[in-house]
Amino acid sequence: MNALAPRVPFTISEPVTNKTLSKPTPRPIQKPLLRKSMKDFAAAPQGFSLISNRKLLELYTAMRASRQLALQAGGKTGSARRADSIHGHEAAVVGATIDLLAHDAVAHCLWPDGAMQAINPSLAPAAGYQAALRRGLATPNPAGVIVLFSSAKKTAQTSWAAAVTLAAEKNLPALFIQMHHPNAAAEPFRVESLSLIRKRYTLPSINVDGNDVVAMYRVATESITHARKGHGPTFIDCRLSIAADPLTTMQNYLVGKGLDPAAFEA
Repeated sequence: MNALAPRVPFTISEPVTNKTLSKPTPRPIQKPLLRKSMKDFAAAPQGFSLISNRKLLELYTAMRASRQLALQAGGKTGSARRADSIHGHEAAVVGATIDLLAHDAVAHCLWPDGAMQAINPSLAPAAGYQAALRRGLATPNPAGVIVLFSSAKKTAQTSWAAAVTLAAEKNLPALFIQMHHPNAAAEPFRVESLSLIRKRYTLPSINVDGNDVVAMYRVATESITHARKGHGPTFIDCRLSIAADPLTTMQNYLVGKGLDPAAFEA
């Protein structure tokens, strides 16, 4: 990390919304019941595996709960789904947030109220990028992590870029997760762009399949550990595909691991 200090200090403008936030009151989510085949799958000997079968099922059920919430909120399906909707982006969101702690800070896009609680009940999302950074800096626990998801809204891009630069400057324990949607109106942020090169700041950048929750979980877990150890921020570029459904991708993965396909039948 470079010691060169910027001549002008960065400030974060209020980003995504200026709405007064209230406590989320989502409709109750019916958590999917584990069928016997799933319970047997979770308890089966796994040999050498980086992610346990139980954790794989936890990821999948969190994705299903997120999809249910998105549909309740009027989420669209197919090619018409919005770039800032949680619908179709469950793998990236769940993989990055399911293991966060209560003192960590998260700023999301335009997802339904309560989406984060459906995935991880210990989380209380911040109002925006600035609020998340303030919370992360103010936390008494030095191992607190800040997770910021990008927005497809052009009005949020300035705040997003300034937050990345500030995190690099201050060596903050942050994860910047770019939802690289093919239909997004705004140009994706590039780590090698803007003032980062001028100021000689470096920022690890990882590309990941945003439709694959297992890949996202592995990358996020490594990046969170990196941040908690005081090694600074990481930029994760989630490449999303309209054609792929994260839930179907995960179902196929679980079947390949030995789960009975009948477990997914309605």
